[in-house]
Amino acid sequence: MFIVDHFFSALAYVVNIVLNTYMWIIIVRALLSWVNPDPYNPIVQFIYRITEPVLRPIRNALPTHQIGLDLSPMVAILAIYFLQMFLVPVLRDIGRLA
Repeated sequence: MFIVDHFFSALAYVVNIVLNTYMWIIIVRALLSWVNPDPYNPIVQFIYRITEPVLRPIRNALPTHQIGLDLSPMVAILAIYFLQMFLVPVLRDIGRLA
């Protein structure tokens, strides 16, 4: 059973790293929106391409056009924090119970 324990512990660790990295990419995307970067820069294109599938549905669900402020990065970061506080410990606990 130690293999299952180590598997879920490693999975929890990797999920935590992926969520943390994605959160930082969203923060960089929000900061880039303040400086108006070159849209043809490959790094900027990568950041936009990787964050847009998450931010677009949030942006469509929020009435941001009325206030003129894009709150989708903040909502996405809160969702990532929720996943880090809920999903990662659940995966660790599954590993301990197995």
